[in-house]
Amino acid sequence: MAKIIDRRSLGIQPVYDIGVEQDHNFVLSSGLVASNCFNKSHSTAYGYVTYQTAYLKANYPTEYMAALLTSNSGDQDKVQKYIANCLSLNIQVEPPDINRSGVDFTPLENSILFGLSAVRSVGEGAIESLLKVRDVGGKFISLADLCDRIDPRAVNRRALEALIQCGAFDCISLNRNQLVHDLDLVLDWAQSRAKDRLSGQGSLFDLMGDTQKQKSSAGFEAPKAPTVEDFPKQEKLRLEKELLGFYISDHPLKSVQQSARILAPVNLSDLEDQPDDRILSAIVMLTSVKPVVTKKGDSMAILQIEDLSGHTEAVVFPKSFARIKEYIVADARLMVWGKVDRRDEQVQFIIEDAEPIDQVQMVMVELEPKDAGDYMACDKLRNILKEQRGEDEKAKIPVVAIVSDLNRRQFIRLGGQFKVQNPQATVAALTQEGFHARTSLLVGT
Repeated sequence: MAKIIDRRSLGIQPVYDIGVEQDHNFVLSSGLVASNCFNKSHSTAYGYVTYQTAYLKANYPTEYMAALLTSNSGDQDKVQKYIANCLSLNIQVEPPDINRSGVDFTPLENSILFGLSAVRSVGEGAIESLLKVRDVGGKFISLADLCDRIDPRAVNRRALEALIQCGAFDCISLNRNQLVHDLDLVLDWAQSRAKDRLSGQGSLFDLMGDTQKQKSSAGFEAPKAPTVEDFPKQEKLRLEKELLGFYISDHPLKSVQQSARILAPVNLSDLEDQPDDRILSAIVMLTSVKPVVTKKGDSMAILQIEDLSGHTEAVVFPKSFARIKEYIVADARLMVWGKVDRRDEQVQFIIEDAEPIDQVQMVMVELEPKDAGDYMACDKLRNILKEQRGEDEKAKIPVVAIVSDLNRRQFIRLGGQFKVQNPQATVAALTQEGFHARTSLLVGT
């Protein structure tokens, strides 16, 4: 690997392509490596590929994103980022479906269907067997129907349980917990039927060869466990993430996605592109919390945080931890403020402040288009907000301007220098000066 030790212009000299025999290297006669020798045809090829992919994304976004997800299916960070990209394009990503999914991500009319290969504990042999049986005999109408038709040596109990818990059987029954409880009974029943068929003791419907009646019979004869309630929503989501690596049917932060774009426009997947010295805000969930005690005996924490676009490591140092430690618990949904830190080629988020998202308040100011473009009105608004700011460390409440006319409504988050301390006092001051203002909570807006 070459190390650049100096850069200077040497004028125009013949250069040669490294690696090819007979004086055809990117090396000058003096032995120095030439730096500006990138082949133009190479640049042209990359430019052409860029144009093609941009065209496909613009004109066939669902198909393009499905192909992108499939080609990067082994990289969870990229897949999570692309799923967030799909949501921003209003393309829904659906959980795997035992009756519709193929091996890879499948583009539908306005959505993308997860492939069966994305489910952990389900191997290639199991998928191949399931798809072959489905192609021959049609869709599965029940858990019993599926277990009766598959080869249990190819599709074992662990694979079936994983498919149930990630939502692949929702097309058959929405009660995933009930299906899990039924599974052992149905597998024993299906194994018994398979032995009967091998010994020539099949049922009347088996002898008649009536496939549809076999399906009805299979669903009718199969034993069922006592009725149980479905998994709680949070448990469903936890199992989905465990088996797929992502929240698919829902996400703990999805309900505040639109508001998050206004108050915290920075995604965790974009942290590498952010400057080190700027205070950033993000709406995140704490997926794990590791308490740490420093040599001085102070408490701090190392966290794993995530949003809809990705995840990263975060650190809360002692001074900040002492102030916000009551919020630093696993699965908490927080709005955090902090800076990017780069160490050993790794990006961390240094959290300086945090607040639960159901406590985050905003000041909303209604402006007509003529007021938004009026210098005197804007100057009056600016002065009021500066008066309400007080001490910088205590000013946490963001101010959002709503500019509306007959055709549309636009939300504009004002800069960090216009954050205020007391939302009620700010609304009172704005109202007194003729502005239409109100407070609002992030959750439910």
